Amino acid sequence: MSVTLDIVATWRGPRRVMRRLLAMGQREDRALAFLMGFCLLAFTAEMPALARKSYLEGTDLNPLLGGALLGTVVILPLLLYGVAALSHLLARLLGGRGSWYGARLALFWALLAASPLLLLRGLVAGMIGPGAGLTLVDVLWLAIFLWFWASCLFESERADT
Repeated sequence: MSVTLDIVATWRGPRRVMRRLLAMGQREDRALAFLMGFCLLAFTAEMPALARKSYLEGTDLNPLLGGALLGTVVILPLLLYGVAALSHLLARLLGGRGSWYGARLALFWALLAASPLLLLRGLVAGMIGPGAGLTLVDVLWLAIFLWFWASCLFESERADT
């Protein structure tokens, strides 16, 4: 199945999609592609808000974009590898039997699958700005992401891989 169809399927049943991804075997290149896809989408989602900030403050847009690119494409992936490791350790303490790869895949896939809402958040931040609408989209994105991550992590930690 293509990534976009898997994202749509995740919105209906995240555990089913995670089961299928785990059944494809351990492929670090796939997990890294999911992570980098999310990071590029996160950078893209920041662009409207940065353009708004640049316009309202009368500053140059390029340094803002450069900083966002550095943060989302270079630093964020390193931090997310650490978060995935911590989630696996926590799952182990709670009786999980999965692998380090499964924990990474669960986090990276959950982030990528929730990215359509992140793109919506970027549009709201750029067009409307701070306020109730942005807060609502933030809360919705966080809830969906946590649902996907918990479901995928549960599925990966119950496996004997």
